Amino acid sequence: MKTLTLNLPTFGFVVMTRAMLGAGVALLLSDRLSPEQRRAVGFTLVMVGAATTIPAALAAVSGMKARPLLAA
Repeated sequence: MKTLTLNLPTFGFVVMTRAMLGAGVALLLSDRLSPEQRRAVGFTLVMVGAATTIPAALAAVSGMKARPLLAA
């Protein structure tokens, strides 16, 4: 079994990247803004969220550690 250990700043970074990606997708699908504004803001958030996914994934993978099995 593996455990994932992240410090608070890394955890916050991972959460924010997911939030930005989700917000960008939500803006692209909504009708609250004009089409030009929606595309500009939505694509920007999606691109920033996607671009920061790789460092977030690397941080999560580096925080994984194998946990020894407990003897019964």
